[in-house]
Amino acid sequence: MEHLIEFKDVYKIYQMGDEAVHALDGVSLTIDPGEFVAIVGQSGSGKSTAMNIIGCLDVPTSGSYHLAGVDVSTMDDDQQAEIRNKMLGFIFQQYNLIPKLNVLENVELPLLYAGVGAEERHQRALRALDRVGLSDKKKNLPSQLSGGQQQRVSIARALAGDPSVILADEPTGALDSRTGREVLSFLQKLNAEGDTVVLITHDNSIAVKAKRIVRLADGKVVYDGDAHDPQAVVQPEETDDLPGEGFTEPTGEEAPV
Repeated sequence: MEHLIEFKDVYKIYQMGDEAVHALDGVSLTIDPGEFVAIVGQSGSGKSTAMNIIGCLDVPTSGSYHLAGVDVSTMDDDQQAEIRNKMLGFIFQQYNLIPKLNVLENVELPLLYAGVGAEERHQRALRALDRVGLSDKKKNLPSQLSGGQQQRVSIARALAGDPSVILADEPTGALDSRTGREVLSFLQKLNAEGDTVVLITHDNSIAVKAKRIVRLADGKVVYDGDAHDPQAVVQPEETDDLPGEGFTEPTGEEAPV
């Protein structure tokens, strides 16, 4: 079986003044169709850089990244954008919904940009809303929904494009714990229905909701296996750093988000 995601000896190196910082330091991993994988690590571990590369928002300095057998590590921006629109569904911590558009219009928006015709766009958006239990809210504005409902709309928006991979970046970060658990249960449900889910998080209590954990530290894979194995748990010394200490992964132009 062909791997859906494959990193081969991936390095991402940023020049910070006179210092070359290895955000990813020779990472190799594979993710197969139908998996639910959490990529977990603290600030500076390389998880956001890994997400940017998986999401075709950045390319490796060296090594290769294949998505569904296609080498995307050498593509230009336009080629990456096309792959991103066709194969990836994004769920972010902030819901990124357009306040003036209703729920259905928000879900349809990426399909509009992708050139999908009006009737198909409408039907796909309705099916996606039905999957997250919000078809009855299709005419509501985002401001009329709870935070958890807004995040479910963003999940529906990701699903409407029928992506090969759902890429969820800290999807519960803006939610209270109960609502966060509900959103994670939706991701588990989607995975049970056959969707491939890659979850990016710093929180081990969220990561264990996946079936497999890939744990990063200092740009290297330090654990890759069953999410319920005791070795998967983030070690206490990795969480002792105060905010702002040590290297923080580059943002802005160097590492698009």
